[in-house]
Amino acid sequence: MSAIISQFFVLSQRGDNIVFRDYRGDIPKGSAEIFFRKVKFWKQDGEEEAPPIFNVDGVNYFHVKVVGLLFVATTRANVSPSFVLELLQRIARVIKDYLGFLNEEALRKNFVLVYELLDEVVDFGYVQTTSTEVLKSYIFNEPIVVDAARLASLGPGGLFMQGHKRMPGTAVTKSVVANEPGSRRREEIFVDIIEKISMTFSSSGYILTSEIDGTIQMKSYLSGNPEVRLALNDEVSIGRGGRSVYDYGGSSGSGAVILDDCNFHESVHLDSFDVDRTLSLVPPDGEFPVMNYRMTQEFKAPFRINTLIEEAGSLRAEVILKVRAEFASSINANTIVIQMPLPTYTSRVSFEMEPGAVGQATDFKESNRRLEWSLKKIVGGSEHTLRAKLTFSQELHGNITKEAGPVSMTFIIPMYNASRLQVKYLQIAKMSKTYNPYRWVRYITQANSYVARI
Repeated sequence: MSAIISQFFVLSQRGDNIVFRDYRGDIPKGSAEIFFRKVKFWKQDGEEEAPPIFNVDGVNYFHVKVVGLLFVATTRANVSPSFVLELLQRIARVIKDYLGFLNEEALRKNFVLVYELLDEVVDFGYVQTTSTEVLKSYIFNEPIVVDAARLASLGPGGLFMQGHKRMPGTAVTKSVVANEPGSRRREEIFVDIIEKISMTFSSSGYILTSEIDGTIQMKSYLSGNPEVRLALNDEVSIGRGGRSVYDYGGSSGSGAVILDDCNFHESVHLDSFDVDRTLSLVPPDGEFPVMNYRMTQEFKAPFRINTLIEEAGSLRAEVILKVRAEFASSINANTIVIQMPLPTYTSRVSFEMEPGAVGQATDFKESNRRLEWSLKKIVGGSEHTLRAKLTFSQELHGNITKEAGPVSMTFIIPMYNASRLQVKYLQIAKMSKTYNPYRWVRYITQANSYVARI
């Protein structure tokens, strides 16, 4: 097997080199600067952002963004792109497991531990292991814990803490190897159901395509390696053999959940899964996916988008965008961004927001003629409207709707899952009558691709 990677480094959003390890010495110096300059000023094939993989002077650059940091690998070899990108994600996860909180300050304070981890994960370009549990027997440095409470969280973990008293302040921003002050260890386990949804709507609002990529993610702080039993809905079925019966009453009701396919972590035992949809496992150290699944059965759209374009003369037009939240009023979506490409001859855009609008911002990106509308929060059941008046540099000579759109949307909805997959209970094998760890089950839905045609 040929060597996999030559270098690994982590850059800040400013381009500062936080971590750098050269494993093989076959890449010229300055590769980090070359990479950052290329990414920052990327203007190729009409794309504004650099792809995750590109080549410069015979060097292949692979990168992923994790909480605002750039994790990068370089190689001259012809390697599997998906393998290297997955490796970068796993390295980020291992570092987060050990440091507890992944950001620039945590990396700088723990650079000795980070380099120790990197030398065990990759040896002379060859990947050895990315298992947090296996690495514990080789790593001897203790992490310097960063106070996550005073830092703005950039990851989904921080979103679970917003407006939900059930969520602990520490969430999953603790190291799996460091004890709390006083050598105490809080016994707790986190299960996150994270779903990324892709939907396409017709101009009349009908759903054309719908898909969910979901993960049941677990992170355990339990001592003694007890067995854990995770029970899912009784109505979960795999494949399309049965009929679909959906109750759209919300994310906590009953109803059939038909998954196209799924796969499980190697630690999961499936002895009783076919009988009562229960998974049993002894959680390894660190954060890991218990189950990955995919669903294309039709599900309720969390948002409805309506777009109206009206011509107002030969050089003007008006766009009306409406977005409605279709989930319960007890749930809030946040970090919502709606974008819409405008005709190439659009020269100016003025915006009119609804009266009393708070936490909203608008922008016209002249470089790619794109309208952008961002909202900090949308309460379930509410509707918001934006009017945009367009001015053109030349007269209209056709159907304006053919030269604008489609409308795309990104969002995050904590404590909501579109598939209706539920954790009925999380049971931990008791080692004593007084052993009662904290259990946290959390849900989050994110937009992977949410597009409405005009």
